[in-house]
Amino acid sequence: MTIKGRHVGFLGAGNMGEALIKGLLEANLVPAEAIHATDVRLERLKELDRQYGIQVSSDNSELVRHADIVILAVKPQIMESVVKEIAPVVTRRKLLISIAAGVSTAKIRAALGKEARLIRVMPNTPALVLEGATAIAKAEGLEPDDLDVAGEIFSAVGRVVVLGEELLDAVTGLSGSGPAYVAVAIEALADGGVRMGLDRITAMTLATQTVLGAATLLRETGLHPGALKDMVCSPGGTSIAGVAALEEGGIRATFIKAVERATQRSRELGQGPK
Repeated sequence: MTIKGRHVGFLGAGNMGEALIKGLLEANLVPAEAIHATDVRLERLKELDRQYGIQVSSDNSELVRHADIVILAVKPQIMESVVKEIAPVVTRRKLLISIAAGVSTAKIRAALGKEARLIRVMPNTPALVLEGATAIAKAEGLEPDDLDVAGEIFSAVGRVVVLGEELLDAVTGLSGSGPAYVAVAIEALADGGVRMGLDRITAMTLATQTVLGAATLLRETGLHPGALKDMVCSPGGTSIAGVAALEEGGIRATFIKAVERATQRSRELGQGPK
């Protein structure tokens, strides 16, 4: 099975849903007439129709009837009610893909009350500019090519890894929450530049491009981050002085702790209210 020739439906048309729609269209994987979306906001649907020419509706069950692949892109707190609503029209012929953070496949299956081909994924916000990082969780009860189809969809908006569902909380702590950590780092770098006399716009330009360039260099060359650090740090130079200041501030332990705390919080949210 491949996504080509299939109808893809989005239950929920927020930022992540739109990112996926944009990615599928730009990669020429699915034509606009084969993409369907629902949302509670009528203005949002009109906006997507104007921008992408996709099929829009406010009827979730009707969307599921027409779609071969259904992306569950609603907020986690309303996932159960939406799944119960569409359950009567869900069949084994349809592949369901959930992008709701913290909602396990077990909870979705319980709400459906029937067997279903269901995959849970964890994308992140850089998918909005087609540079996302997505983890796809292996699951029982799938057809042989279902994971490949999910990979095809999310590869259109970035890079994909496949792992066990028990690791998705760690993915949430790292790549799901990671853009916030990087944003804080960029802001802090720019603040340092401003403190040393640069204007804010120039400092932000240099900080964002430096982070983007370093990340791209690591990705494209396969260099270990330590090797890149050593390349930049000459003996007795400016860079090693700056690195020493970062180490004095406990930067490594702080980033590790951030991922750990976010992972723990994801597990707590997945358990629901006590």
